[in-house]
Amino acid sequence: MRLTLKAFAALLGYPSSELREHAGEIVEAVGSEGVLPRSALRRLQPLLDRLATDDLLDQQSVYSELFDRSRSLSLHLFEHVHGDSRERGQAMIDLGHQYLEHGFYLEASELPDFIPVFLEYAAFLPSAEARETIAQPAHVFAALAERLDKRDSDYAGVFHAIVGLAGARPDAAAVAQVDDNTPPVDPPVEEDWEETPVSFSAHAAHEMGGPTGPVARIRAANRAKAQEAGR
Repeated sequence: MRLTLKAFAALLGYPSSELREHAGEIVEAVGSEGVLPRSALRRLQPLLDRLATDDLLDQQSVYSELFDRSRSLSLHLFEHVHGDSRERGQAMIDLGHQYLEHGFYLEASELPDFIPVFLEYAAFLPSAEARETIAQPAHVFAALAERLDKRDSDYAGVFHAIVGLAGARPDAAAVAQVDDNTPPVDPPVEEDWEETPVSFSAHAAHEMGGPTGPVARIRAANRAKAQEAGR
């Protein structure tokens, strides 16, 4: 499960030349663990193909249009869980402390509720604990999968796979609460929201696509696995 969660984190990061170059390794990482059914792998394939072949600037434009400029598709968990309430700040602090207790340290530009970061954290946990961890916000993942489906986005396959891997059936009331916090249809863009991705979402997302992001970690894990097999 570890490599699969790392792969999901990489796929939800900002598209980079590194991600494009090593998309095939992500396919191998997910396939090698065998924790996803074939139907989930087939659903991921269009995204993997596009990341490997499409122009990088086009990929980045698609990503930004979806996740940086749309509140309904925010990749920050607590945007959907707490909305603009005061609980959001405390939840961010608590999650950060949880990471530290498990020896998981964030870069200065990363926020703990950014979904790729959350998946990276879960990847370091034992399988049963990791499954339980990603199951807790499964209602958020399910809502994002549905919203991306309606936009015919191949990123939907990642969220469907996460929900399936969690083995959870999202509670309808919890999904409805997500709709209250971040309605499925974005309202007209306001000036304050236009500025938000610059200081809140985009920087963290773009860091995840860099040379020290999930792709590099997947490659390192693959190398370690190969070395163990050769002993």
